[in-house]
Amino acid sequence: MPLALTDGERHALSGGAGEGMAAAMRLVTEAAELLGAGRLVPVASAHIDGCLYHGDAGTRFAEHLVALGASVCVPSTLNIGALDLLKPGNVRLAGDRRKMALRLMRAYEALGCRATFTCAPYQAGHRPGLGEQVAWGESNAVAFANSVLGARTNRYGDFLDIACAIAGRAPLTGLHLTERRRARIVFTTDGLPGRLKGEDAFWPVLGALVGRRAGEAVVAVDGLAGHASEDRLKAFGAAAAAWGAVGLFHIVGETPEAPTLAAALQGAPAEETVAIGSADIAEALALLSTATGGEVTAVGIGSPHLSLAEFEALLAAFAGRRARLPFYANTGRHVVKALEAAGHLAALDAAGVTIVADTCIVATPVVGAKGGVLMTNSGKFANYAPGNIGHEVIYGSLSDCVETAVAGRLVRDVALWS
Repeated sequence: MPLALTDGERHALSGGAGEGMAAAMRLVTEAAELLGAGRLVPVASAHIDGCLYHGDAGTRFAEHLVALGASVCVPSTLNIGALDLLKPGNVRLAGDRRKMALRLMRAYEALGCRATFTCAPYQAGHRPGLGEQVAWGESNAVAFANSVLGARTNRYGDFLDIACAIAGRAPLTGLHLTERRRARIVFTTDGLPGRLKGEDAFWPVLGALVGRRAGEAVVAVDGLAGHASEDRLKAFGAAAAAWGAVGLFHIVGETPEAPTLAAALQGAPAEETVAIGSADIAEALALLSTATGGEVTAVGIGSPHLSLAEFEALLAAFAGRRARLPFYANTGRHVVKALEAAGHLAALDAAGVTIVADTCIVATPVVGAKGGVLMTNSGKFANYAPGNIGHEVIYGSLSDCVETAVAGRLVRDVALWS
């Protein structure tokens, strides 16, 4: 299908709106042609994943756009960078890599993006509305925007994300289209006890299971109505996106495009139905732990970034005690500000919690040498830690993580999963 452009889009592509806009439009239109899109769609906002340093080329690309006079034409938030700009000593990146990582973060600010530096922009005030077309990057943010907010975006990778933000356009294809948002696979959870569905630790496990089985398919999960919270949906979507490539999920009775199962299916039959039982949960739970012994060298939580409510649950779990193991809590600067306003920072420091903002322990050197064992309640950390930072992982609930840190040895409540 040939790509049809409006007069305004052709004007921008030809350089009529400046060199920076023309460069962005070239990227967007070429991507649209590769994807087979018939036209472009205006977007209302963007979330940019490209500000995380992976090498000098990314920095030079962003600085080239700045030099061309480019700037975003829609509200645009920034995902994590490779540095903690609030506490620079948290990150062990050194030399030229540190300088280039900082230059990259500053270049995206110069392009007009908000310095949010969080993978949970939807909890930092960036919440597009139901049906709103946007161009977001970062797997969990995309899943949340599509699923929980009902906005419409594909997963936009580095370079294309900022191009869409500058152009204010995205290829009209994939999850931007109503017909592509229909659930294809239905997962039923009637065979699971309600007590388990009411546990925070259950949701990343279920997400990993769904992601592994669904790949990139749009899914509907039935039987969870009344058990979801925003943080549980956040954890589920992050795990489903990390262990598979789920960009849109429907939780029947909870998410906006799934008031009923029939609505999630858009009236069509399911292509596949999967009944989830206790054995499936046990299999997924085992998948999230790669360590075979009882050693734990550090605890890391907050992928996606922790909300204020999750920090309050963390403080309640510590109950005035102090961690014996390094304990890293990852979050956005918007939550750090809220913690300060609530008077929680001193209590977290007394508990031995290291708050990491603007970045994440599996994206940049924070935790230390390879070869350790990281305990986490994050399905996303469980997937990324072995490959990214060379740490084996043990998955547990928030309570397990705190009790392990306080005891200085592995503590797990296996009764939770019985």
